[in-house]
Amino acid sequence: MSMTPRETILKAFEMGKPERVPVTVFGGGMWSIKDFGSTFEELALNAEKMTDMCVTEAERIRSDVVYVGSGYNNFHASSLGKDFGVGIKYREIGAPDLTAHFVHSEEDIAKLKIEDVHKDPVVKTVLEATRRVHEKIGKKYLVTMTCWGPFTLAARFVGEETFMKSTFKNPALVERMVDFCAHLLIHLYEPLVADGSLECLSIADPTASGDLINPKQMARFAVPPLKKMSDWARGKGVHTILHICGNTSDRLEQFIDTGCTVIFFDQKVDIAKAKEILFGKMCFGGNVAPVHVLLNKTAAEVEQVCRETIGLAGKDGGYVLVPGCDIPPTIPYENLKVFHDVAFNWKY
Repeated sequence: MSMTPRETILKAFEMGKPERVPVTVFGGGMWSIKDFGSTFEELALNAEKMTDMCVTEAERIRSDVVYVGSGYNNFHASSLGKDFGVGIKYREIGAPDLTAHFVHSEEDIAKLKIEDVHKDPVVKTVLEATRRVHEKIGKKYLVTMTCWGPFTLAARFVGEETFMKSTFKNPALVERMVDFCAHLLIHLYEPLVADGSLECLSIADPTASGDLINPKQMARFAVPPLKKMSDWARGKGVHTILHICGNTSDRLEQFIDTGCTVIFFDQKVDIAKAKEILFGKMCFGGNVAPVHVLLNKTAAEVEQVCRETIGLAGKDGGYVLVPGCDIPPTIPYENLKVFHDVAFNWKY
């Protein structure tokens, strides 16, 4: 009996060899919503239509993981910003964004109300859609809900440039803010975990990029809140997917320290080196370039790159074929299909 997509990727999470190479996009909200013929704004308050979009696109894309709420991550900050006059602006192309940053001091952190995250109507929509998607296809696919990582979410509250400077000038603010965000995200996920609608967190922490912070900053500011989240999740029997952008080849061991189940690497990372460091210690995935390859290459070229990537990193199990980041909404379907087909046809 063939393994389901969910069973396939969970086997890889255990660092085992499933029947074939596991494969998934990461997020995919922009591509899926465009392909479905809708918009972020249209789906934001319609759990039924958001569910329909996720289920329809899951069968079309065929990834082992379905990411509910991909692209709605900024609402986790804006939901706490209403008392500060902060809202959301929708874009013609791209995910919704904050209208302003609103935490300027440790005193401002004390004014934030974690419980407000569950009062936001868009967050409610995403939570309800996650439940419904899990009910409909959760036995076939691994259903998750996306969020920013604590470091990135904290930077959304404070403002990225100010936050980066604060890692040097005001580290106490950064430490308190990332800890607050870890607690906020645990609070966000708790109802879905409690009612059995979620067996995997999906965390994107792009501001913790290897192109933005050094290994010492990573160890001090980004790893501890990630470990807090993953420890909580593991205690509930829940996995954690982590993706961090940029070249993190100089801190590969730190991903083990996060306690996350799997790390999905950016295309800048040497995937062969990642295997050398992580194989047998942590599941890892990567790292086909979403723009240079999936968007701009022919289907035949995509197939070649996917085969080369699996050959470098994925022949021994404990590996997932995944793009180096979220995928642009304009990737040709044929390229996305070939990307998945290579993994489907690669038997262990």
